[in-house]
Amino acid sequence: MRDHPWNTPRHLTIRVTRRDDPVSAVTEQDACRAAVRYPSIVIRGPVFGYAEQRPEDAPAWRLLSDVADGYPQHSRDGLISHLWTKAQTETRPGDRLRAHLMAAIARLQREPPANELTAGTTRYRVVRADEFARIGPDGIEGPRPTDPDDPRRDIGAPGRRPSCRTTGFLIDHARATGIAESIQRMELLALRYRSPRIPRAAREDSRRAVRTHPGVVLLPAAFTFAERKGTSWEPMAGLLPTPQDARAVLFSYLTEFLPALERDVPHEHARRYAAAAEAYRSGPPRDELRVLGRRFRVIRVERMMRIGPDGPEPPRPSDLDPYGPTRLDPYPGAPPAPPAGG
Repeated sequence: MRDHPWNTPRHLTIRVTRRDDPVSAVTEQDACRAAVRYPSIVIRGPVFGYAEQRPEDAPAWRLLSDVADGYPQHSRDGLISHLWTKAQTETRPGDRLRAHLMAAIARLQREPPANELTAGTTRYRVVRADEFARIGPDGIEGPRPTDPDDPRRDIGAPGRRPSCRTTGFLIDHARATGIAESIQRMELLALRYRSPRIPRAAREDSRRAVRTHPGVVLLPAAFTFAERKGTSWEPMAGLLPTPQDARAVLFSYLTEFLPALERDVPHEHARRYAAAAEAYRSGPPRDELRVLGRRFRVIRVERMMRIGPDGPEPPRPSDLDPYGPTRLDPYPGAPPAPPAGG
């Protein structure tokens, strides 16, 4: 019975469901059109976050961050802050869970760096994903009509903090998905680093991960803006949850950062940047802008997370991790930091 198809492990199971509601139907069509218009995939590199596995979710894991950190240590620091907050808000001095949480914090602050630990009945893990984007004859893919957006919001309005669609996402390889997403996941199963410009150790780890973590889960799409430089597009900001958030960052870039970066250029340049930004703000939502010979585009970024028998992939040995463990006291009144020896 071990080889019976119904006994396929969860990390190898892809369940396809057909949804008949109008929104799902349009989303499926949108994904199919995008695959035809942007048939190639380019991998940008890894991003990191942290997740938990509670007994009620097992064997699935739930993301606790937006999986946008550039290095594993950034995610360990975020996990320290999360555990510290949990210790203060959900436990009392003397509680066994608080002791477990503080011991976990101490472990995260020691060498060698920890990527997984348990506090109480909950497992925590620093997780890894790869950013990628679709490209076609006209360049890198922009937002799709069915992507969640808020195009009526003023991109120049200050003080808005974008909500994240990745935090809280349940990582469950066997969760039923639509036809288009299931096909894309199957296409990505063998995706790995192959370019000679990538260090050999990273290519070897990537090849090994296809075997050790053969499943693939897609995280919610994110957005940023990029500038056309030569024959490629260079992302210019971090990941954001909606196209309108990326348009807002592009507006700020034109009105605040470019004038500051180009203090030695003629005043006319700053004036034209400001005029282009204001026209971009006041007009209908656009995903491309040209000014002074420069070309900017709001782009769609996807992330794939590899899944193994025990869940999402942790950082690889070849992943850059230049920062050592950090001792954090994220706010006044936090529980006292444990000693470095734990």
